[in-house]
Amino acid sequence: MEINDLTPAERRVWEAFPRGDGVDFREHPEDSSVDGAGWGPGRTLRAEVLRALLLGAAPAVEGRVAGLKIKGARIVGKLDLRYAVVDHPIRMRDCWFERTPLLYGAQLKALVLGYSTLPGLTAATLRVDVVLRLSCCRISGPVRLQGAKISGGLFLQGAVVGPVTGEEADEPPLQLNHVEIGTDIIANDLTVHGQLRLNGAVVGGQINLENAQLLAPDGTALQAETLTVGTNLHAARARTQGRLNLTGSRIPGRLNLAHAVLDNPGGIALRASSCTVGEMWLPACEDVRGTVNLRRSQFDLLNMRPGTWRDPLRLDGLTYRALGPHLPAQERLAALETGEPGYLPYPYEQLAAAYRTAGDEEAARTVMLAKLRRHRRTLPRHARLWGLLQDATVGYGFRPLRAAGWLTALLLTGAIAFALQPPRPLKQGEAPDFNAVFYTIDLMLPIIGFGQEQAFAPSGWHQWLSYLLIVTGWILATTTAAGVSRSLRRQ
Repeated sequence: MEINDLTPAERRVWEAFPRGDGVDFREHPEDSSVDGAGWGPGRTLRAEVLRALLLGAAPAVEGRVAGLKIKGARIVGKLDLRYAVVDHPIRMRDCWFERTPLLYGAQLKALVLGYSTLPGLTAATLRVDVVLRLSCCRISGPVRLQGAKISGGLFLQGAVVGPVTGEEADEPPLQLNHVEIGTDIIANDLTVHGQLRLNGAVVGGQINLENAQLLAPDGTALQAETLTVGTNLHAARARTQGRLNLTGSRIPGRLNLAHAVLDNPGGIALRASSCTVGEMWLPACEDVRGTVNLRRSQFDLLNMRPGTWRDPLRLDGLTYRALGPHLPAQERLAALETGEPGYLPYPYEQLAAAYRTAGDEEAARTVMLAKLRRHRRTLPRHARLWGLLQDATVGYGFRPLRAAGWLTALLLTGAIAFALQPPRPLKQGEAPDFNAVFYTIDLMLPIIGFGQEQAFAPSGWHQWLSYLLIVTGWILATTTAAGVSRSLRRQ
């Protein structure tokens, strides 16, 4: 391409490129690229001219670093850099693109398109040595970055992607599956009208989705299966419509969904099953509409306040070492009672283990008692009756003082009744002195003998009282032994 073929606007860029100087076509600093379709020839650049520059058409200037640095331009035609190796940084801020840039398989130093308006971006398997910036861009078509490798960071904060229409309407608007990011993905305040796809992505640092809006009603807003993050995934105050899918992800730091709005009524709002996460933060998520599935995941810390979920929690196989905030067991049990269908013992055992780790043995016993009561509802009638008896008497061994209370009440009843009307001796002159208390103990506790029961014979209603004491004593002894032995085996 000859310099004589250039328009005045293109000549400015051609001359500035070898020196790395910037060219600002904006008439006012507040100019928005959204209005770029109406910009005139003085702000219009042909994509073929930019391609020629980036591929070495302009002579180098010794001692200067060449680079494309443009603000406020209207780019017409197709910027086709497929498979190109570009050794110069590309900075095109506040620009309006007539057609989707094609960067498939390209190798770039740096690409900055901040505050620009594009009909899409095709850059699968792109290689970037430094950074890719799409901050505050307005992109109406799909962004195809699958398989891209970026040594630095990917910046999407404030960007708006989609909704995608026309022939590309079935594509996810933001495709980051299998990307490799050397440092961070910064995407706070990002808005995606459709699915953000991150399947198999590897991010060396953090992912920041704070205040982001992922809007895919009746679909999947975030598809991030087997995502690997180096540190944290922050999505505090994020808003999602549709399913949030993090199945199989690895996040060694914190997965923070504090104050997030997860909205997928009638479906799964959050699926984080089979994940390995350092700290899972779900506090104050009062607007979760949909099922939360945490099955088979492993967390060091699960920070989740109960009572804020409208739909069930799926917790079978979930393992966590610590649970926060520390609350009474009764407040935690409601989520287990309304969560998994049927009887599943593991969530109860895991909750009890977390309380034991925190040193709250009383809460752990309460959880295990609730587990046995839940199990009782699945048993045959005769087994349920036996369970009810163990529960009422000794709380399945977790409430041993109940047996002492029953025994004390029966002992007082028997002692007072027999003291007021002592039974007759079986052999006059051979019986020991009558003692109402020890006589009652002899009746109630079959393994203890004070010689009172064999020496005296009650009559009338006292005889029926003695039968009652014998039967209840056997029942209390049997249920106490069964409950306490069960408790000891668990511990």
